[in-house]
Amino acid sequence: MRGETGGCAVARRNKAVSWCVKCVQLLILAIPVWLHISILSQSLARSQPQPMLMSQVASTERSPTGNTVPVVAKQVTVRIFATSATGSGAIVGRKGQTYTVLTCAHIVGEGEENRSTILTADGRSHVGKQVRSPLFSNSDLAMVEFTSKQAYQVVAIADSQALTVGDVIYAVGFPNWQWTSADTVEDTRTWGIKALRITDGQVAMLLEKSLQEGYQLGYTNEVDPGMSGGPVLNRKGQLIGINGRLKYPPQGIGAFTFIDGSAPSEQLYQQMEALSWAIPTATFRQAVKRGVGSRE
Repeated sequence: MRGETGGCAVARRNKAVSWCVKCVQLLILAIPVWLHISILSQSLARSQPQPMLMSQVASTERSPTGNTVPVVAKQVTVRIFATSATGSGAIVGRKGQTYTVLTCAHIVGEGEENRSTILTADGRSHVGKQVRSPLFSNSDLAMVEFTSKQAYQVVAIADSQALTVGDVIYAVGFPNWQWTSADTVEDTRTWGIKALRITDGQVAMLLEKSLQEGYQLGYTNEVDPGMSGGPVLNRKGQLIGINGRLKYPPQGIGAFTFIDGSAPSEQLYQQMEALSWAIPTATFRQAVKRGVGSRE
């Protein structure tokens, strides 16, 4: 009896050992599988698209579509037919029935004849009279006034000193010519307000030292002849500058003389000539707010 009992005990121990060995083997086999699943889960988690931050969303917006800029641009931008040139302007003030338009001096001229025709968003024509201001004597800026019983929108003026390189901006104006097909260009000066153009781009250069005539804001937007004097708007539709100089001017490096008479380096000039240029609102913001200017 003792022999049988001892044999049974040995058999039971052998079965227990065998069962434990099998458990260990199964556990060993399971470890790699668990590790593989864990690694795969982490990999899938990393590959899932992450939510885009609002700042990233904002930085991808490059077109006027879907925001208020086109609406504001159409309402505040006027077309100017002067004796010597045709250009654009922005309505920056109103007092009673008198509206003030900001534009470029090279559009309205500096001669004795200070009258022009102002075409507003509703297609109406108005007689414009230039307003002289001593504050603008060293810049390519001019003010023109017209009177009307109609209500026109006045653009909000932002602080151009808050701009940074890379900011999205919009250049607005009435180009004198537009391509209507691959080989046909038409004079738009008979189109009226239908010729309005809005181009989007970015701030590319903010000069610490201004160029002559107040130009200090360089940007990537396309600007055509006739858009000079038109507004440069930020993404809120606020005025931050006035268009005035086109890319690759025929004067070459002479067009980029600084206010102190110095010239840029060749490397800097090559960067500057590839940009359009505007006079920032910092140059005239205070004068516009106070309504500075005396009628000649």
